[in-house]
Amino acid sequence: MELLLALAQVNPHVGALEKNLTTLLDCARRAADAGARLVIFPELALTGYPPEDLLHKPLFLEQLRGVERRFHHALGGLGLDAVYGSIRHGGTGLINAGVFVRAGREEGFAGKRWLPNFGVFDEQRYFESCTSVRGFAYHGMPFGITICEDLWRTGDPLASLAKSEATFVININASPYHIRKQREREGVAWQRILEHGLPVVYVNMVGGQDELVFDGGSFAMNRTGEVALRAPLFEESLTLLTVRREPGGVVRFDPGPVAGEADEDGEIYHALMLGLRDYVGKNGFRTVVLGLSGGIDSALTAAICVDALGAERVHALMMPSPYTAPMSLEDAALVAARLGIRLGEVAIGPLFEAFRTALSGEFAGLPEDTTEENLQSRIRGTLLMALANKRGGMVVTTGNKSEVSVGYATLYGDMAGGYSVLKDLLKERVYALSRARNRWARERGETPPIPERVIDRPPSAELRPDQKDEDSLPPYPVLDRILELYVECEQGLEEIVAGGIERETVARVIRLVDGNEYKRRQAAPGVRVTRRAFGKDRRYPITNGFRLS
Repeated sequence: MELLLALAQVNPHVGALEKNLTTLLDCARRAADAGARLVIFPELALTGYPPEDLLHKPLFLEQLRGVERRFHHALGGLGLDAVYGSIRHGGTGLINAGVFVRAGREEGFAGKRWLPNFGVFDEQRYFESCTSVRGFAYHGMPFGITICEDLWRTGDPLASLAKSEATFVININASPYHIRKQREREGVAWQRILEHGLPVVYVNMVGGQDELVFDGGSFAMNRTGEVALRAPLFEESLTLLTVRREPGGVVRFDPGPVAGEADEDGEIYHALMLGLRDYVGKNGFRTVVLGLSGGIDSALTAAICVDALGAERVHALMMPSPYTAPMSLEDAALVAARLGIRLGEVAIGPLFEAFRTALSGEFAGLPEDTTEENLQSRIRGTLLMALANKRGGMVVTTGNKSEVSVGYATLYGDMAGGYSVLKDLLKERVYALSRARNRWARERGETPPIPERVIDRPPSAELRPDQKDEDSLPPYPVLDRILELYVECEQGLEEIVAGGIERETVARVIRLVDGNEYKRRQAAPGVRVTRRAFGKDRRYPITNGFRLS
């Protein structure tokens, strides 16, 4: 006995019900044409994930019901059954549900039991936990439906499904990416199989949604732990899976396509591209604009923009000041030429002098300090915003996590913009990705986009004579290690010092991180790639009297 399933790894647009319906129906038609009996879509596939407070709008829920009725009717016309994620009403609130449709009619649903309320998740704000367990008889191969977090927990609902007549589990997901997340997912699936003996079909969402990236990687895992099928990471796909019931009632998945895994730099780079591409596309921007300084952050950002959007949609601007080194202008021009992007130039010296002249009365008798440095950055921010407004584009900021962590960035200056591609990358990772991007180019026989001098020269904001980042900050390898431990691992002063880093350096960095929450709260959203990004992951008060140092 065999059954052909289709795993539909789709990229929904949060709130765009009609668009998402079209996406699901296109996959359903292709699945039916391929001879599939059952198509499986991710968690909350019609609403997109996370729909957040759209779920508080009665009109949204009403329109969702209408879209679902049309979806079911269309499935019936195709002769195709489906499992997909949607919303159902529970006893006192909403349920995050996995809906089973057979012959064009809803046969029932299974509700999500475990509602994650940590990190980027706040599902308890919107849903009630569903404690009932539901299996479905289907062509001699009964299955159970679980939803995302349900797979990560021992016990129910999987324990009850294992005691039922279910022969395999369909787990539908909106599981966001962080570094090496796919290995974690498959490891967790194997643990549940060892505990309960039911093979798993895991279907995940793909696409960017604000700061989150969903990386796909849907898979089917047999009772032996063998990955019989794995869909590609970071792209939409429809993958066919043959399920067989062998003598004795055991279900086995036939071997199918198994997509390979990228190395760590490769998967991060793809996540950055996908997050940017979907943010730009789903929000309707035609182009992106960025400042190209000749430094490594802006060079890597430009490369990601081109790889994600195409060179014709990227406009760069050089904005030299009296402190800009000639080599910075040369390197910025070289990056633009190698990437094939349009490059403009507006010198900010005259504007800077005009600001200083206008403020000379108020500044009389006061020495120059970071105020004058910040003025330059804010002039540049204004120019970039003006260019973006004129061209119907969006400013992409170029700051990294190391800088934003300690406030080495200017509000309404280099922090001004709509999206931050490098927001969750520490500086050492910026270097690693830049080298990797050049290596990939050489492997393809192309000219590396980032000149070696850009990678090798000491980083500088170039806002005063002979300025270097390390004049104000610890060396980046030291700074990044402290930030990794303090921000991403939540270690305290003593724990970090015990790891061999000088106490005063650690204490100073902690003070800088804690004192710059107000800046980060006003920063542009950006792609999340670590377990602990600034934004939904890390929500500290701005006005905060607690001190670790």
